[in-house]
Amino acid sequence: MRRPRRCRFTAPFYDTRSSAGAVVHLHSCHSVALSMMPDVDEDDFLPPLTPYAIMKLGKVKLLPFFLPGDPAMGEAVRGLAGKRAAVMLASHGPVVAGKDVEAACNAIEELEDTARLAMMTRGMNPRMLTPGQVRELVNGFDVEWDE
Repeated sequence: MRRPRRCRFTAPFYDTRSSAGAVVHLHSCHSVALSMMPDVDEDDFLPPLTPYAIMKLGKVKLLPFFLPGDPAMGEAVRGLAGKRAAVMLASHGPVVAGKDVEAACNAIEELEDTARLAMMTRGMNPRMLTPGQVRELVNGFDVEWDE
């Protein structure tokens, strides 16, 4: 399979993650809405609501807003040095790398589902996974998790 044309925010994933066989980008409503919330953790964009987002994505970095086509967008992804399989472009959409198209699509779907849950439960004080449970998932499922 040929890789699609290299664009500003997918090329850095291919260049910095040897395991990246596919990179998927969406303009998905719930994750974009969550990126607009003022209290979101920029280093760990998704709250630990379910084990699956942690298992499929690891930590998701929220990047600031860039004008479409801005070269700084790619440099921000490249600056992560391959440590993240997924980023959220603020007010734009998620970008996720996977070993193949199916894995990348499954992971980005999990990202959007978790963002939807986060928006649905906003202000309700939902029970989240504890730091210990997150650590068990990271260790038990060999999740990339930079500290």
